Amino acid sequence: MRIVGLLLLALAVGVAAAIASGRLLVPDRLNPFAPLSVADEPNLLTVYKLGRLDGDAPACHAVLASNGMRYAVQPDRLVEGACGWRDAVRITATPTPISQPLVLECPAAVALVLWERHSLQPLARRLFRVPVTRIDHLGSFACRNIGGEAGGRRSEHASANALDVAGFVLANGRTVRVARDWAAEGPAGRFLREAHAGACRFWNVVLGPDYNAAHRDHLHLDRGSFRTCR
Repeated sequence: MRIVGLLLLALAVGVAAAIASGRLLVPDRLNPFAPLSVADEPNLLTVYKLGRLDGDAPACHAVLASNGMRYAVQPDRLVEGACGWRDAVRITATPTPISQPLVLECPAAVALVLWERHSLQPLARRLFRVPVTRIDHLGSFACRNIGGEAGGRRSEHASANALDVAGFVLANGRTVRVARDWAAEGPAGRFLREAHAGACRFWNVVLGPDYNAAHRDHLHLDRGSFRTCR
């Protein structure tokens, strides 16, 4: 078994080297060295390419600029208490409009675009026959600890690396609210639960009403160092 494992590793290294050198041509969506394209159907490389945007502001901004997000680059900001952000953008649309402008670190903004394009809009069209026309949220940046505990660890909100989504407005005027519809039978509840599951493809932490009472009215999404989907 060890020999087989070594042979597979050698094969993978050889293939990667051939792709990197250009001797083996593959579509960009299957090329780990190609930039992330939000338009491509997500695959196993999507999370890897998304993670590669951390600390690479030019590449991250290029992804946003090519996908219809309306945003403005924000200067880095540090405030008292180890809060603030680096490489953040102020967003007004994903391209779907949002209820209020918000600030997110750039890779989290890309995760939001991926979620909107590959989860929210397909779900809305499948379940309601109309698209989402607004994403309602409870905010992104907040200088606080997890759960508001005085001696706890800093929340990802403290670095503008998290977003709390409260609901959605559809093109026919219908609203879907986490607080009201999460446990409901029918398309509204199904939409929220499937949107929650879809977010787990692009965000590291996704928490909803089933996690605890503090999340009864929103979906918490963040790009922190831990991974959980609850």
